[in-house]
Amino acid sequence: MIQFDKVVKRFGDVTVLDSLDFNVQKGEKVTIIGPSGSGKSTVLRILMTLETINEGVIHVAGRPLWHELRNDQLIPASEDHLRQMRKEMGMVFQQFNLFPHMTVRRNITEAPVHVLGLSKDKANQRAEEYLELVGLSDQADKFPSQLSGGQQQRVAIARALAMKPNIMLFDEPTSALDPELVGEVLNVIQRLSEEQDLTMLLVTHEMQFAKQISDRVCFFDKGRIVEEGPPEQVFSSPREERTQEFLKGFINPEC
Repeated sequence: MIQFDKVVKRFGDVTVLDSLDFNVQKGEKVTIIGPSGSGKSTVLRILMTLETINEGVIHVAGRPLWHELRNDQLIPASEDHLRQMRKEMGMVFQQFNLFPHMTVRRNITEAPVHVLGLSKDKANQRAEEYLELVGLSDQADKFPSQLSGGQQQRVAIARALAMKPNIMLFDEPTSALDPELVGEVLNVIQRLSEEQDLTMLLVTHEMQFAKQISDRVCFFDKGRIVEEGPPEQVFSSPREERTQEFLKGFINPEC
């Protein structure tokens, strides 16, 4: 479903992704862990076309993301191609990025109406469906400022789902939340992983949650995958010294 082939991303003189090879299979739940600056969030931002790449090729759902195939040659993608590719993916950010002047309902229906061309009635039905899924059916007519951080992040999840993506990207979705609100967001993501037929890519520092939800865990450092494997192996018996050093910073990640 996602394939990075020798992808390089630089910010000035700093190489953030270093000839990265990285694959995610259809329906797989993959968590990326690693220190700050290791390239974790950059992977997601590149997939959402928020950052460009310097070298390499990325395929999403069998199609090149940043390129188009023309006369058997890969050429830089047009804006129309990028727009079509974005429909494959939904992203939940660290900050909730809700429109403060719109109600919860309109935050969720805006893109399905204007991007997908849904009627307002169908978009509202879809909003109700996903608000129920995230446990916020009774908050549809409130504004983001009237909600807790955890509720706002759950609205952001419903908004992403309303576009019916095949891939969900989560960029440290609980890092901006007070500790007592983290669980309600993680519970929703856990439910999605169990009930929805989605490919999921998650960047998080919630190690226990990563162990519960993931089919595979990838440890990133300096723009490369240092170690990857089933969560039980990575957290309980990491093979690489760099992975061992990183996990020492977390209390009982093997629990």
